[in-house]
Amino acid sequence: MQTPKYKRVMLKISGEALAGENKSGINTEVLSVISDKIVQIHQTGVEIAVVVGGGNFWRGRSGKGMDRTTADHMGMLATVINSLALQDAIEAKGVPTRVQTAIEMRQIAEPYIRRRAIRHLEKKRIVIFACGTGNPYFSTDTTAALRAAEIDAEVILKATKVDGVYDCDPAKNPNAKKYDTLSYIDVLNKGLGVMDSTAASLCMDNRIPIIVFSLDNPENIIKVINGENIGTFIKS
Repeated sequence: MQTPKYKRVMLKISGEALAGENKSGINTEVLSVISDKIVQIHQTGVEIAVVVGGGNFWRGRSGKGMDRTTADHMGMLATVINSLALQDAIEAKGVPTRVQTAIEMRQIAEPYIRRRAIRHLEKKRIVIFACGTGNPYFSTDTTAALRAAEIDAEVILKATKVDGVYDCDPAKNPNAKKYDTLSYIDVLNKGLGVMDSTAASLCMDNRIPIIVFSLDNPENIIKVINGENIGTFIKS
């Protein structure tokens, strides 16, 4: 493996990515492949923090007629399920991992403490952040941006089902244009669906670059870490 470009990264994985072709729940084969790539990166000395979404179990906006706060809290619990599954898959390959939750649940995970999270990273443990920010009305993209700023991550690697950012939905429009690079202002002004405006603004204010790439090929995680030009690069 090449010398990695980054020393400390924030990896954002959508919950749907863990479902694979199942569309919901956790596909153990996909989980194993993703954890393999994370372990490969870890073995090069890169410090890795992870935020996993919960969309394979629950999406807050799916709770029609439900109180938004209640729906968002249910989504936070879904991220805990995914985080524990990812922790188990990574530790089965011999790499120490810690799950930290923004909502305290001491029996199964550590509460989020910034200094402790950084210390885990320094000790070459992988840290997985669950329960979002602990507050409703904030997405896991915002969580990734906030935690990346707090732990001084060099970049946010946003692994999705699409191979970058497009000017419209490529699944609906075959003529959709893919962007190789974008500025934070472009993302905000054009209303691009790569992440919500709160997350994009937080990254812009703290000058945290974002790389959006497809997880359909898990090898892409390693390519991005090595600095290969894939996906869409968002910067100031």
